Amino acid sequence: MNLTDWIGFIGVALILLAYILNVSNRISNTHMAFILLNFIGASTACFASVLLNYWPFIILEGVWAFVSLLTLFRFKK
Repeated sequence: MNLTDWIGFIGVALILLAYILNVSNRISNTHMAFILLNFIGASTACFASVLLNYWPFIILEGVWAFVSLLTLFRFKK
């Protein structure tokens, strides 16, 4: 695995961690940790997709990161 693979792996692992914690009722989808895990994970996975120039996942992860960022701003208010 190269550096781009590792970056993508870490991003996806963070998103999956947020999902697993949510479905196991350890955190809710409105918890700050859930929002941050999704934002950081999606941003990291998007960055890896940019490095790979793979547009479907650039769009998917970019939108995921953007929605998570909006939710984070809403959470702060």
